[in-house]
Amino acid sequence: MSSGGETRVIPLRLAAFAYPEGHPLAGQAGVVYAYAIVSGRGTILYDTGIGFGNDWVDRTLRPNTRDVREALLEAGISPSTVTRIVHSHLHFDHCGQDRSFPGVPIFVQRSEKKAAMEPGYTINAWVDFPGARYELVDGDHDLGAGIWILDTPGHTLGHQSMTIESTEGLVVLAGHAIFSAAEYRGEAPPAESSEPARASGERLRALHPARVYFSHDDATCP
Repeated sequence: MSSGGETRVIPLRLAAFAYPEGHPLAGQAGVVYAYAIVSGRGTILYDTGIGFGNDWVDRTLRPNTRDVREALLEAGISPSTVTRIVHSHLHFDHCGQDRSFPGVPIFVQRSEKKAAMEPGYTINAWVDFPGARYELVDGDHDLGAGIWILDTPGHTLGHQSMTIESTEGLVVLAGHAIFSAAEYRGEAPPAESSEPARASGERLRALHPARVYFSHDDATCP
């Protein structure tokens, strides 16, 4: 991988919510993160958080949600610099504000986009909207300048993580491939028990990154 130069990875805490009944973490507080990857070539967003105006989401999760554009501005990033969106996967808590960036290419695994068309997989209006422009990939994908999409199935068939050669060194955006910092360190059991999930987690650990960020954890590693 090439040098990341002045590439920065900036966490964006976009929501706090309560895990609903039936979830393994029912009753506990949860968080949702997106990440801005900022370089001289523009800004890449990894996920866009929970969207607005869906009664089922509001009733089930009771989220306190931030507008991703406001979060970018507070971080000193103009939303107009967003040139690409990469999704960990297309569950509603990760793609809910894509509509704020019409025409911006959205990179997802082909298998993930297919799954998202199935009833009940996600909030349809948040993935199929005027201006939605999908770039379907199969497996790992090089975005240039030391930024990679990694195919990390497990949580979903088309889950993907990212690696970035950044000012911190090698950064991994794990998404749901590893649920938390405690899981990464072996201090908590894996959230996913399938063989693809295990292999994806081990793949990310084997990179020995300087920093690992997660979709649903305030903590980072190492």
